[in-house]
Amino acid sequence: MDANDYIDGIHWYVVHTYSGYENKVKTNLEKIVENRSLQELIYDIRIPTITETQGEGENAKEVETKIYPSYVLIKMIMNDFTWHIIRNITGVTGFVGPGSNPTPLTDAEVAALGVDAAAAPAPLSYDVGDSVTIRSGPFSGFIGKVEEISADKKSVRILASMFGRETPVEVEADNVALLEV
Repeated sequence: MDANDYIDGIHWYVVHTYSGYENKVKTNLEKIVENRSLQELIYDIRIPTITETQGEGENAKEVETKIYPSYVLIKMIMNDFTWHIIRNITGVTGFVGPGSNPTPLTDAEVAALGVDAAAAPAPLSYDVGDSVTIRSGPFSGFIGKVEEISADKKSVRILASMFGRETPVEVEADNVALLEV
C-alpha cells in the first residue's frame, strides 16, 4: 500500500487527548457532527475498550477499561475543514503522525488495535419524526414517534403513546420497525 491509496478517501485517524478526556472528546465531536450535519465527512468515532470482570462472587462487576488511554480513533475524510474541527475540540492535543500530518490507518490496522472496524452502524429503515412500532421488550406493541436516534445508531428514544399520554422511552434500535400504513 502506498501513499496514493490514502488520497481523498475515508480512513481511520488517531487523535491524542489529555488523559481522561477521551469520552468528552468523543461526545463533543458527536454533537458537532450532528449539529453541523457532517455525517458525510466524519463517519465513526471509537474509543477502544475491553470489558473485564473485577471481584469475585456477589462482588463481581464488569468494568470497561480503555485499551489505549488518551487516544480516540476517528473514521473520516481528512481535509483542512475536518482537521480544524477536530483539532479545536477541548481536550484534543493533536493527531498522531509526523509534524502536523495525520497518518491514516487501514481497516486491518484498526482491527489489529482491537477495534472492530467493520462494525459501522447499519442504516436504519426509519428516521427522526417517523411513526414506529416497538417489536420486542417491555414496551412491545406500543406505537410512537421517533424523537432521537443515538449517534452509534444502537438506541432510539421514542415518544410512545401509553395510556392516553405520550411517554419517552428508550429502546434498542433493532427492536423498532417503521409503522406500515
